[in-house]
Amino acid sequence: MADSIYTAVATSTGDGRAGGHVVTDDGVLDVGLAIPREMGGPGGATNPEQMFAAGWASCFHSALKAVAASQKVQINDSAVIAEVGLNPIDGGGFGLSAALHVELSGVDQDTADKLVEGAHAMCPYSNATRGNIPVTIDATVA
Repeated sequence: MADSIYTAVATSTGDGRAGGHVVTDDGVLDVGLAIPREMGGPGGATNPEQMFAAGWASCFHSALKAVAASQKVQINDSAVIAEVGLNPIDGGGFGLSAALHVELSGVDQDTADKLVEGAHAMCPYSNATRGNIPVTIDATVA
């Protein structure tokens, strides 16, 4: 990581997703973890998939804004909704899947699709997952 311009550091303690705790080195993120009710757990706290979805949604949103600015396209309003699924895989274990839904206004559908394509090419989360997990992306113009 010698060429990194920023390195995030987080430490998980306790029982990981099953009632553990995660905190960043600067203390800004400091949360308890719980297995979601949908997986038979108690819920009531965050989980790794929610944190991944939050990170990807915000990163992709920033990439979308950067692409729009570089192309001198004005977006009136926008949101990125990331859905991250936890899926059993053959042979045991789990994998991820993702769907990104981009909502924006002030542009036509063709422009929206091109902006989303550019954001997907720029976003570090998109680049890290490309070819590794199933990902779908769509844009809706309001």
